[in-house]
Amino acid sequence: MGKKIRMIALDLDGTLLTSDKVLTDRTKDVLRRAIEQGIVVLPATGRPLSGIPKEVMEFPGVRYAVTANGARIVDSLEGRILYEDQVSYENGKKVLEICGKYDALLEVYYNGVGYTEESALNRLGDFVPRVPMAAYILNTRRPVENVTELFNRKRLPTDKVQAIFSSEEDCKKAWKEVEDHILDIEITGALCNNIEVNAKGVNKGKGILMLGKILGIEREEIMAFGDGRNDTAMLQEAGLGIAMSNAVEEAKAAADEVTLSNDEEGVAAAIEKYVLDGDV
Repeated sequence: MGKKIRMIALDLDGTLLTSDKVLTDRTKDVLRRAIEQGIVVLPATGRPLSGIPKEVMEFPGVRYAVTANGARIVDSLEGRILYEDQVSYENGKKVLEICGKYDALLEVYYNGVGYTEESALNRLGDFVPRVPMAAYILNTRRPVENVTELFNRKRLPTDKVQAIFSSEEDCKKAWKEVEDHILDIEITGALCNNIEVNAKGVNKGKGILMLGKILGIEREEIMAFGDGRNDTAMLQEAGLGIAMSNAVEEAKAAADEVTLSNDEEGVAAAIEKYVLDGDV
């Protein structure tokens, strides 16, 4: 038996939310019961703050969020940034130059907002064929004429640079090129056709440990859920890492346990098993 769980970190897409981007009634009830026990429940996501559903961020008792893969940790109650570690302007420019050579939807995150090229949003189905994911992007991004021009005009560091490619082959080529030519960055992805670039050392695992340190919660007292490549560090670092049955193999290998899929309310099932029905 380990220490009692005091924090639960939740990836969103493919984990907490169903494939239709729904937070189910059963899951809401389980989260409510965990929060009533004094457990800190928070989203830990690759999304910018503005991309987190209001239903999640305004859920009673949810106060903190690890966003942009750990690049920005926020306290929504006080409207404060507790931690940030951004991609330098120079490295971000290089990433955009490489990914811009391919047919890709380019994004940069500033102050919790994702900026995307309007022309790419107009043909979003070429990059994101699943309607719920496409709807999420369309409803949460701020369209601009040219992301690279915006980036070069601002000349500021960014939480994250993302590229979503129209083909997995292009994604693999761009990934290798970014990896081979740019130092001091972290490369990951939540989809089979995307690249997410953060500053060196930034990941969700470091993010949840950083928040735990701020709140006086030890690693062994943290439970985390995920399904994607960008969740592997978090699943490894948490005292109890839980992968979804729909997770990629890297995530399953990094986790301590595997639960049901996101469409089978695997988060609720695991919290009931390990937290609400007794100690881990």
